[in-house]
Amino acid sequence: MTLTKRSDFLAANRGKRAPMPGFVLLVRPRDDGDETIRVGFTVTKKIGNAVVRNRMKRRFRALAREILPEKGIAGADHVLIGRAGGIERDYASLATELKRALKKVASA
Repeated sequence: MTLTKRSDFLAANRGKRAPMPGFVLLVRPRDDGDETIRVGFTVTKKIGNAVVRNRMKRRFRALAREILPEKGIAGADHVLIGRAGGIERDYASLATELKRALKKVASA
């Protein structure tokens, strides 16, 4: 399920964060009894034009579909925030970084 409301993104910002070279991962447990993993994506205009930002969000959506169902934290909101170096990184390194970030957040 995708996060759409600003309040959900602001709530996730108060959770745990794991900075990586290509993105920053924010994770916040909802504590509402629902085990659904929700995910949101943010790429600011500082990163590039609309084409670059949309390409980055497509990569984030693909990463989330592939990795979050098995490695994500159940009942939590996950937000991926794009960083300037993220668009040059290849998909495999982004996938490795996301797994490492999820492990870091789960252990903290």
